[in-house]
Amino acid sequence: MIPDIISWIAAGLMLVTSTVVLLNRDWRLSLGALALQYMAAFWLVTQHLPFVMGSVKLITGWMVVAILGMTRLGLSTDEDIHGNSFMPHGQWFRLVLALVVTLVIAGTSPRIEAAIPGLGLPVIAGSLLLIGIGVVHLGITSDELNVILGLLTMLTGFEVLYAAIESSILVAGLLAITNLGLGITGSYLLIAGTSPIELKDEI
Repeated sequence: MIPDIISWIAAGLMLVTSTVVLLNRDWRLSLGALALQYMAAFWLVTQHLPFVMGSVKLITGWMVVAILGMTRLGLSTDEDIHGNSFMPHGQWFRLVLALVVTLVIAGTSPRIEAAIPGLGLPVIAGSLLLIGIGVVHLGITSDELNVILGLLTMLTGFEVLYAAIESSILVAGLLAITNLGLGITGSYLLIAGTSPIELKDEI
């Protein structure tokens, strides 16, 4: 009974954190929400995988957050100078999209559970929420950090769902390497995106 309640709390935390990442423009808040998202994913993953394999997901996720955080901390942009806004103009559209995704998943999750029993309704709902909101995030942003956050959110949802279907150590390791690769790639893109490009006129 208690594990089921905690699993639903973890699924709710996934909804909150992924929505926060989708809505706000403060990179500190986004990375903090991503770290909490990895904690929720850790709990749902350990419902079907050993504790050690779930810990790999958590530690890898926090390493990615640390990589992105240290890189972003060393950069200075206009966003830092003029401040951030949690709900700037146009973000209500994103909130509506997140609500639509939530309603669709709330209707489809029980049917998936009936078709593939044993996965667990919180696992299905939480993983599909991350995948859906991650896809929405990728479709409405072009900022380097936000694109990486959208990819990481979507990948986390896939990992939670895959862990309930197949307990493969090799695949878990491959997904951990993929997460680290995305973090390193995002760090590189953040640095490259702020490097000035000098154009020389050829006469």
